[in-house]
Amino acid sequence: MGQDVLFTLKKMDERELQIDHRIPYEIAGDSAELNPDNFMLLCGSANRAKSWSCRHCQNWLNEKNREVCLTCYWAFPENYTHVAMHQVRRVDLLWQGQEVAEYEVLKQDAAEAGLSLPEFVKEVLTQIVQEQRRKG
Repeated sequence: MGQDVLFTLKKMDERELQIDHRIPYEIAGDSAELNPDNFMLLCGSANRAKSWSCRHCQNWLNEKNREVCLTCYWAFPENYTHVAMHQVRRVDLLWQGQEVAEYEVLKQDAAEAGLSLPEFVKEVLTQIVQEQRRKG
């Protein structure tokens, strides 16, 4: 049976998942009691990306402040205020099945506009939101 993995937005077999500390061991250590909420399941790729990002974070390198990690995307992707202390936000979109044809159209439209696909999608979404605000 598959399990949805937040970082990859796809179902993965449990055998492919790895257990990781939400807050790196180097920052928070281990408590005397094992609390499942202190861990998360990640695919190998997401686990490597999280490790790389954490090891290059100023909190890891200098501050070692557990509170900083509690508001990081890598610890709580469903509710965060920064990504490794950088003020960025993430939206991961996935086109699958019949939606792939729509993705290819967007990709072509982005190329014709001279934009990368993420830039194009942000521009389109921003225009839609601005139109909704004017109407509302």
